[in-house]
Amino acid sequence: MPRDRRAMGALSALLAAHAISQTGNVITAFAIPFYVLGLGGSGVEVGIAAFFATAPVVVGGALGGVVVDRVGHRRAAIVADLVSGATVLAMPVLALTVGLPFWALLILVFAGGLLDTPGQTARRVMLPGLTVRAGVRIEQSVGLLDGSERFAKLIGASIAGLLVAFLGPIAALFVNAATFAVSALLTWAFVAAVPATVRLRGDSVDTPRSSYWADLAEGFRFVIHDPLMRLVVGLVLVTNLLDAARGSTLMPLYANDRLGGAAALGLLVAVMGGCALVGNVAFGFVAHRVPRRVTLAVCFALAGGPSSAAFAVGAPLPVLVAMTALSGLAAGAINPILGTVELERVPEHMRGRVFGLINAGAWAGVPFGALLGGIAADTIGLSLAFGIIAVVYTLVTLSPLSGGAWRAMERRPVVVAAN
Repeated sequence: MPRDRRAMGALSALLAAHAISQTGNVITAFAIPFYVLGLGGSGVEVGIAAFFATAPVVVGGALGGVVVDRVGHRRAAIVADLVSGATVLAMPVLALTVGLPFWALLILVFAGGLLDTPGQTARRVMLPGLTVRAGVRIEQSVGLLDGSERFAKLIGASIAGLLVAFLGPIAALFVNAATFAVSALLTWAFVAAVPATVRLRGDSVDTPRSSYWADLAEGFRFVIHDPLMRLVVGLVLVTNLLDAARGSTLMPLYANDRLGGAAALGLLVAVMGGCALVGNVAFGFVAHRVPRRVTLAVCFALAGGPSSAAFAVGAPLPVLVAMTALSGLAAGAINPILGTVELERVPEHMRGRVFGLINAGAWAGVPFGALLGGIAADTIGLSLAFGIIAVVYTLVTLSPLSGGAWRAMERRPVVVAAN
C-alpha cells in the first residue's frame, strides 16, 4: 500500500498528542490520592475521590460520542484537552490561594474528567483514515495508539512519582495542566481533518442528519443488538472495576502503608506501562497471524491474576515488580485486539457515538470499583481484597474460550472509502 508522508506525520502527531494527554491523566491518578492522604484522608475518602475522577468517564462517554460525530473529531479532541487542562490548573491555583477543601476537589476532579472520554474517542475515530493513508495495517495503528497510552503510563508514572515524593501533589498538578495544553497544540498544528476514512463492506457512505437523541439511540441499539459487543462490554466492565479497585485505591494505600510511599508506586506503574509498551510493539508484528480469541483470553488472564496474587501474599518489592512486568507484557495484546475488532464491526458514520457508548459501558464499574476498593481496604484488609481480585479476574477473563459469539472476533475484510 502506498504511503502518504503527510498522513504519516499526522498519524505520528495524533499518537504523540494522545500519549501526552494520557500522561496528564496518569499524573492526576497519582496526585489526587496523595493530596487526599496529605489532608489526613482515609481509605474511603481516597475511594470517593477516585469515584469522582472516574464517574465522568461514564457520563462523558455515553453522551459525548454523538457530539464527537457532529462537531468533528479534530475539534472535539482539541476542546477536550483545553477544558481538562483548565480544570486541572484550577486545583493547585485554589490550593495555593484561597484553599482547596475536599468537596471542591471532588467538583474539579469530576469536571476535569467529563470530556476525557470524548477526547480519547475523537482521536480513536481519526485513526483509521490516517492509518490507510500512512500505509499501516490497522492492527499496528491500534497497537500504536494503545502503546502511546502505555508509554504515557511509563513516563507519567515516573514523573508523578518523583514530583509527588519530592515536591508534593500540587506541583504534579501544575505539570498535569501543561500536558493537556501541549496535546491540544499538537492536534491543532499537525493533525489535519482526515481526508479519507475506512469502512467495512456494507457501510453506507451518506447518512442523513438526525437529532442528537436519535443518533444516541441508534448507537445504543447497535451496541445492544451486536452479541460480540455485548460480551466485550461486559468483560471489560468487570475487569475495569477490578482494575480500578486495585490501581486507584488499593495500590496507593498499599504503597503508602508497606512500600514507603509514592516512589514505589511510581516504579510499579512505570514497569507496567513499559512492559505493556514492549508487548504492544512485539504484538504488532504478529497480530495478523495469531488467533484473536485465544490470545485475548490468555493475555487478559495473565494481565490481572498473577500480579494481584503477589500483592495478596505480601510479596517483596522485587517480586511485585516481576509480576507487574509479566502483567504488562500480556496486557500489550489486549487493547489492540479489542480496538481492531471494534473498528471492523462498527459502521464508519457511527464510530464516535458507538465507541463512546462502549467506553461508557466498559467504564461503568470503574467509579464503584474505586469506591469498593477503599471500603474493602478499611474492612477486610488489603491482602484479602487483592486475593479476591486475583481469583475473580482470572475466572472472568478466560470466558472467551467458551466460544459462542466470541468466535466472531476473527478478522473481517476492510476497504477504503473513495475520495
